[in-house]
Amino acid sequence: MKTRVILLNGPSSAGKSSLSAELKRRLGLMGEDAAIVSLDDHMTIGRDEEIWEDDVFDVMPGMCAAIEQELRLGRLVIIDHVITSQRIFEAVLEAAKGSETKKIKVSCSLETLKRREAARGDRFKGSAEASYEYLYPKEGYDLCLDSGSCSAAELADRILSFVD
Repeated sequence: MKTRVILLNGPSSAGKSSLSAELKRRLGLMGEDAAIVSLDDHMTIGRDEEIWEDDVFDVMPGMCAAIEQELRLGRLVIIDHVITSQRIFEAVLEAAKGSETKKIKVSCSLETLKRREAARGDRFKGSAEASYEYLYPKEGYDLCLDSGSCSAAELADRILSFVD
């Protein structure tokens, strides 16, 4: 597989983490060594704590180092992120520099995001709506997926067909 980085960007509660896990599982079955680098693994996200763009930018050096390390190890990297600014987007792309990267937007309706956020109960109320509104970039993705109408398995099928 020529693609070495799959960037999943979308609002909080869009299903990126479930999709990342399914992609990693499927890639493993295909003999591809894949790693997930997730914003959630680099940032403490509490239920009672609002997350600001500066908070995310502060953890970017560690997250970018993890992306670079996994690429050096020869792994395909699945990035699970909520990007809300140009500077964060550019940092991610710089970490993946030199590797074929597919930028995939994973989103769904705002109503679905709010319902999922309430059901999961581990995010600051309003995080889904704020990240939906401020998601960056708005356009220019290689693929856009609606996670409100498909399962993680169906979305993984679409991605794997697209990147293969």
